[in-house]
Amino acid sequence: MDARQPQMRREHGWCLVANRWCERFSVRTYFRIVSRLGDGAAWYTLMAAIILVEGWSGLAASVHLAATGSVALFLYRRLKGWTRRARPCNADERIRAWVAPLDEYSFPSGHTLHAVAFSLVAIAHYPLLAWLLVPFTLSIAASRVVLGVHYPSDVLAATAIGTALAGLSLWLVPGTSLLP
Repeated sequence: MDARQPQMRREHGWCLVANRWCERFSVRTYFRIVSRLGDGAAWYTLMAAIILVEGWSGLAASVHLAATGSVALFLYRRLKGWTRRARPCNADERIRAWVAPLDEYSFPSGHTLHAVAFSLVAIAHYPLLAWLLVPFTLSIAASRVVLGVHYPSDVLAATAIGTALAGLSLWLVPGTSLLP
């Protein structure tokens, strides 16, 4: 981190403060569980449940989710390889990684990118899922900073990328939209 960059210093400070929240067992446990579910388990379960409950229309929605997720995976891996931004826990020994990162680099947050893209596409198909998916997605995004594996800007960029990806995905699939 370049000490001459006030924005980076501020963001690093936020990481230090947020990371200390995990010293509380209940906070650490909650965010570890949310992060683990965000590894993919929640999204695979959601796709399977949609198919079981909705049948063929659920299969179409799940294929849409899987296709969007595949593009999200490609995008975030390419961006991480290109930017090669060190994780906060690797840039400062005072910041502890409360979970093992899935890869080496920080930017953007793959968990957040996937959560945002999946949630927006799922809500476009099934608006009633918003009450569950919005808080879950926000928790995943927060978990990345609190657990010491991402900077806030990693999460914000992933949110923007995930939103754009979901928007494009919904535009490409006739009959789906977040707008009434």
